Amino acid sequence: MPKIADKYLKIDPWAIVEEGFDPQRNRVSESIFSLGNEYMGVRGYPEEGYSGDSLKGSYFNGLFEQMEVSAHYKGIIRSLRFMVNAVDWLYTRITIDGEILDLATSRISDYRRRLDFRTGTYSREFVWHLQGGRSIKLEFTRLVSMTASNLGGQRIKLTPLNFSGTAQLRTGLDFSVIHEDQGRGFWKCLGKGNRDGIRAMIGETANTGNRLYASYKAHSDAMTASADIEDELFIGQDLTLRLEHRQVAVFDKLVVNYTEKNLQTDLDSLWTRGHDLALKHTAPGLETALEDQHAYWKRIWETSDITIDGDEENQQGIRFCIFQLYQTYHGDNPGFNIGAKGLTGEAYRGLAFWDTESYCLPFYIFNNPKAAKSLLEFRYKSLPEALQRARDVDCEGAFYPIATIDGTESCDLWQHSNLQLHVGTAVAYGLWHYVKIVGDKAFLYEKGVEMLIQIARFYATRGQWGQKTGQYGYYGVMGPDEFQLMVNNNAYTNLLAKKMFEYTLESVEEMRREAGAAFSELAVRLELKEDELAQWKHLAEHMRIPKDEQSGIYEEHDGFFDMPHLDIHSIPVTDFPLYSNWSYDRLYRYDMIKQPDVLMFMFLYNQQFTLEEKRVNYEYYEPRCIHESSLSPSIHSILASELGKHQEAYNFFEFATRLDLDNYNRNTREGLHTTSIAAAWMNVVYGFGGMRSDGEDLVLNPSLPDRWKEFSFHIVYQGTTLKVTVERTQVKVRSLSEGRSVRLRIYGELHTVDESGVVIEVPSAERGIVS
Repeated sequence: MPKIADKYLKIDPWAIVEEGFDPQRNRVSESIFSLGNEYMGVRGYPEEGYSGDSLKGSYFNGLFEQMEVSAHYKGIIRSLRFMVNAVDWLYTRITIDGEILDLATSRISDYRRRLDFRTGTYSREFVWHLQGGRSIKLEFTRLVSMTASNLGGQRIKLTPLNFSGTAQLRTGLDFSVIHEDQGRGFWKCLGKGNRDGIRAMIGETANTGNRLYASYKAHSDAMTASADIEDELFIGQDLTLRLEHRQVAVFDKLVVNYTEKNLQTDLDSLWTRGHDLALKHTAPGLETALEDQHAYWKRIWETSDITIDGDEENQQGIRFCIFQLYQTYHGDNPGFNIGAKGLTGEAYRGLAFWDTESYCLPFYIFNNPKAAKSLLEFRYKSLPEALQRARDVDCEGAFYPIATIDGTESCDLWQHSNLQLHVGTAVAYGLWHYVKIVGDKAFLYEKGVEMLIQIARFYATRGQWGQKTGQYGYYGVMGPDEFQLMVNNNAYTNLLAKKMFEYTLESVEEMRREAGAAFSELAVRLELKEDELAQWKHLAEHMRIPKDEQSGIYEEHDGFFDMPHLDIHSIPVTDFPLYSNWSYDRLYRYDMIKQPDVLMFMFLYNQQFTLEEKRVNYEYYEPRCIHESSLSPSIHSILASELGKHQEAYNFFEFATRLDLDNYNRNTREGLHTTSIAAAWMNVVYGFGGMRSDGEDLVLNPSLPDRWKEFSFHIVYQGTTLKVTVERTQVKVRSLSEGRSVRLRIYGELHTVDESGVVIEVPSAERGIVS
């Protein structure tokens, strides 16, 4: 299926730039120009009000509402939760001589907006041509602070080009926003206040009682008058600004937001906490916040940058991906997770999936281990909900949800929420991967082993023994490939469960040996018995992994090889996306797959399969994959690169970094593909960088696409920051951490890498790569 780029953004290695305002693309741009800091996020909507097509989105991680679901059978969820659209803290209205600024109706020119990766700011500028011939230049800058999670900032500059006069500017906090997915607002006001120059309001969600303290402090040297205004769900000011010909009038607004999900916290305590934060964060002023933001991003790019020489589009694209990954999550707020759209839109309801551990976690493990640990903290914090969910489906242990915002299952499609069992194995894999690379045994013993034991209990009670094979497996499931419904013994699910049992047993024995007292306490608390451990060993040893031994091809699930074949290239392009154009049951009738199952586990446990095994399975499944998931192409690209299929590898990679920037799937307007953005990072580092992190040693087997002159990337490994530079004939690797060295396997040979670095010749097979 061809995916066609919609290219309208300017190419810049350190920014996203749009010139000219296009109403038809505005929603796409609102997603692309989103800002966030893990705690809160805001789409790139026009803060001055816009009567055209727009999604005015302001979101807070973990702040949710609830809706009821009609359910008639045990085990099917009866309610779901979703990230709720919250306060419009950028609210602005500008009026001059009775004319209101609105990009949908006002006459403007020289429109330009910019998302700057080095300063972490989003800016817009344009000239507003008023009736009667007056013109004024407007410049908007906003930030969401990366160093103070509760802080946001806004600056507006007004420069009259051919007149002097006044402007009326209304600013405030607006809780009357509409949650578009539900078609209504969910907020009520618990109170408003004005103290110490800080105007504040507390809103409460209608059903869940989540509360949000929102406040702001405004300043302008050009202000000549101010009047307070209030409405049921609004608090703000009407300001009069003096405008002098060719002189810049500046308006600054600092905003502090604080969420409270603990229903036991009383209102007075919430006011006090919010006001104290507002005083603390607004005191230094906006200029200081801008400087801190710039300094933060400077540090990030020194240790996480990827450079590409010879490909300007993908250079911009991969930096956009890194920028958004840090905006989405950086570990300052343990217990948060990553929604599939991050904090950029309402699609997928702000819910986190198995993508977190499978696709996102590697980026954080190798760039920001603190954030990686924080993601795993979410799973430990939500363990009680997973325990309850297992009981709901007549099992023991912990059944982690396929889609969640707070640990409860929030997918209302039974075939996904009840049949997709692989989230628990992803959590176990993520824990294994994190501990293996970072070496955080303390987290493993304090929290990880408990999670593993409860995950193992679920998989030990959810599976059954086959009558004919005498093997253990999982019946009536759906694997990551969601085009195969209610199947038996999905190869991915079974193999990952086998690996989970083995890692759990290994971790239990290690904790017993290394932290005996803590293990004894845990075993007593969880009532862990030796015969239970023996049972898990037995299940792992007898796990059914469907495979044709003669060809070496793993069967995606029992009976897959006998399904009707469909040539996916015969499907008319007008039929895509298939979910919108095919009846739902039609998707499940063929050997067509949505995304890779077999290839996925060959990526996760790459070093345990031979090159020939990877080749025959790739060549069998690649022609059957329709890539209806944005996560799919990167895995294909990584394996194709390893197999020497360099043309295919680059073809799959081509839209990885620019999936949203060029709106390949025609749905960027709904929000960014955050987990796919993480897959794009893997595509560069695991694909062309040839990194493998599942074996005894960290492996690098880099290759260089033909159109690139060189590329480089950074990783953090065993507490050491490494820079890897790949040229046509040589690879350079060196430590950027003073006094530290690590051991790596590069092109099959072990090397100790320190500050002086190593230079390795590229094997001839990895040189002239076509693209």
